[in-house]
Amino acid sequence: MVANVPSYSPEAVAEFAVALIQTLNRNTHRAYNRAREGNFALDGLLGRTLHGKTVGIIGTGKIGIATARIMKGFGCRILAYDPYPSPALEGIGEYRGLEEVLPESDIISLHCPLMDSTRRIIDEDALAKMKPGAMLINTSRGGLVDTRAVIRALKTQHLSGVALDVYEGEGALFYDDHSGEIIHDDVLMRLMTFHNVIVTGHQAFFTQEALGEIAECTLRNIDEFVVTGTCGNSLTKDLKLVRRDSLPVRGV
Repeated sequence: MVANVPSYSPEAVAEFAVALIQTLNRNTHRAYNRAREGNFALDGLLGRTLHGKTVGIIGTGKIGIATARIMKGFGCRILAYDPYPSPALEGIGEYRGLEEVLPESDIISLHCPLMDSTRRIIDEDALAKMKPGAMLINTSRGGLVDTRAVIRALKTQHLSGVALDVYEGEGALFYDDHSGEIIHDDVLMRLMTFHNVIVTGHQAFFTQEALGEIAECTLRNIDEFVVTGTCGNSLTKDLKLVRRDSLPVRGV
């Protein structure tokens, strides 16, 4: 029997997405490094007030809704795109087509599953439709973004900043310490040369509460299987054999 943990602490990921937005917008990562060297100059640290800005939420599952709710609290206008609208967005924002969300949003935050229809949903064409100076946030799946296209948009200053907790080539790197090695991923290394790019190592879920929920659900799955011989979160009937090295995230 193979089972999963279908959802856990969507607020953990949503709060991290907002932390990335705040850090990128107000340049707190740069200010922190400067201050440690005794540099308290404000040059290059100019941000924008979030109140009144438009935030585009791509994908309105539990995490997308939680992110929308937080950004609504900042006084932002919320636009959302999802082929399957959620009634939970009512009173928080409004659904629009992707063709409307991209050009109207000051911030685009991705909260989609990775599937054929969403793979590289942010590609060259989508980036061209985004508002000049917009920020892109991805705490969902690395494969949603065409990284090379994002680099080109950063070089032309079409994007004002990018924050990624996931990366399409993360499988060979994330969750391990490579600080004493030469990293051969030239795309990732080029991306990280931009001062207005933040890359973190797939840690948005990583809170005490989320880990507790994962452990509790796993134990419930085991107990249910022992008692009943099956499990409500079972994936066995849906499984297909896959190569271990074809999986997108290590440990899955």
